[in-house]
Amino acid sequence: MKRIIQVILLLVLIASMVIFYNLYLKEESKTEVKKQISTNQTEDNPNQMEDNTNQEVNNLIKNLKYEITLNQNNDYIIKADLSEIVYKDAAEIIKMYKVEALLIDKDNNNILITSDEATYNNSNYYTNFKNNVEIKYADNIIFAENMILNFEDNLISVTDNVKYIGPHGAMNTDNIEMDLITKKISIFMNNINENVEITANN
Repeated sequence: MKRIIQVILLLVLIASMVIFYNLYLKEESKTEVKKQISTNQTEDNPNQMEDNTNQEVNNLIKNLKYEITLNQNNDYIIKADLSEIVYKDAAEIIKMYKVEALLIDKDNNNILITSDEATYNNSNYYTNFKNNVEIKYADNIIFAENMILNFEDNLISVTDNVKYIGPHGAMNTDNIEMDLITKKISIFMNNINENVEITANN
C-alpha cells in the first residue's frame, strides 16, 4: 500500500507540472499581446527614464512591476520591492530583490512564485528566481533555491534542495525539469547514486 501511495504522489507532482505547462507556457513563441509596466521613480534621478540602450546604466527602482498578457488571455505579473535595471547592448536586464510573480489563467487559477532575488529579461521574459524560492499552486507547494523560466529553450528548471509538499505527502530531490515541447518531466538527483526521497502521508 505504501508503494502505491508513493506512485500516486509522484503522478500528482507530474500532473501539476503538466497543468502548469498547458495553462501558461504552451505556444509561448506567440506570447506578448500587451505589456504594462508600473514603477516608482528612480532613486538616483527622479526624472531619469531616458533612452540608455547603447550603454550600461544602473537605475535603482522601488516597487517595479511588469504585467504581461500571454497567449490565450493568460497573465504573467512580476514585481519586486527593489530593482536594479541594467541597459546593455540594447537589452534591458532587471535584477530584482524580494520578488513575487503570479501566473493567472483565463479561469483565474493562480500559480504564485516568491523568492529573495530574481533576474528578469524584459525582451524574452527569461526569469531566474533565486534563494528561498516558493512555488504555490492549489494545495501544492514546491520549495527550492533556484527556478528558471526559459521560454527560448522551452524549459522549466527547478533546482537546488527541491522539496515538494502536497496533499498526499512530500518529495525531496535536487532537480525538476520540464521540456515545454515534449512535455517530458525529469526528476533526478545530482549524484546518480542517490535516490529521490518520497514520503507518503499516513
